[in-house]
Amino acid sequence: MSLPEVVTHEEWLAARRELLTKEKALTRARDQLNADRRRLPMVRIDKLYQFEGPDGTATLPELFAGRRQLVVHHFMFAPDWDTACPSCSSAADSLAGLRQLHARNTTLVAVSRAPQSKIAGYQKRMGWTFPWFSAQDSDFNYDFHATLDDRRAPVMLHLRTGEELKVPWTGGPWQPEMRGTEMPGISVFLQHEGHAHLTYSTFGRGLEEFHNGYPYLDLTALGRQEAWEEPAGRAAVLERQVGGPGMRLPDEYS
Repeated sequence: MSLPEVVTHEEWLAARRELLTKEKALTRARDQLNADRRRLPMVRIDKLYQFEGPDGTATLPELFAGRRQLVVHHFMFAPDWDTACPSCSSAADSLAGLRQLHARNTTLVAVSRAPQSKIAGYQKRMGWTFPWFSAQDSDFNYDFHATLDDRRAPVMLHLRTGEELKVPWTGGPWQPEMRGTEMPGISVFLQHEGHAHLTYSTFGRGLEEFHNGYPYLDLTALGRQEAWEEPAGRAAVLERQVGGPGMRLPDEYS
C-alpha cells in the first residue's frame, strides 16, 4: 500500500496548512453554490397526491407535519421487491434522529412505491424510525422522476428528458423495456400559502454525500476504498460503492 509518508509534526503542519487553503476555497465555492440553490424559483404543486403511512393516508401538504420545509428521499422499493435497494438502504442507515431538522422547521420523510406493509416490515428489520410512506396508488414517483415509465409521465433522468438522455447503465437511448425502472432521488418542498412548492431536486451523484458515511470517509487516509480514488493503491478496493458488487443490505455485513 502507498501509505502516507511519515514526517515530523512540523512538516505535517506545513502540509496541512497548504491543504487548508484549498479547503477554504472549496468551502467558499460551496457557500456560493448553496446560495444559488436557494435562489432557484419554485413550482406550485396543485395535483393531489395520496400516501399511505403507518397511521393512515396523508396528502403531500400533510407530510410537512406542520413545518415549512419538506425533504423527500425517493427510496427505491418497488411493490414486487422483497427488500429495498441496498444503495438507498445505505443512505437510510445513516439517518439518526431528525430533531436537528425539526428544530429548523424541516421535515424529512422517505417515499417508496412498495405497500406500507412491506415498508413497515423492512423498517422494523433495520431498526429505523424515520417517517416512511407508500406512494403505491399515487402518481408521485412518476411525476417526480423516481419511477421511469413513459406511460405514466414523461421520462426524465438526471434532469434530461427521454429524447435528450443517454441511459447511464447502457449508454444508449430510453427503451420501452426500461419502463418501471426505479431511481433514487431527493425532492425538496416549501409550504407557502397553503400549498406545497417544489424548490429543488437531485439525482445520481447529487445523493452521494448521504451514502456510506462518505463525508467521514473522505477525511481519512484510506478514503472510500474505491477503485477510482487517488493516490492509487492506497487501500484494498472493497467495491462497496453505490451499485457495487460488494454492497450489501446494512444488516448483512459480517
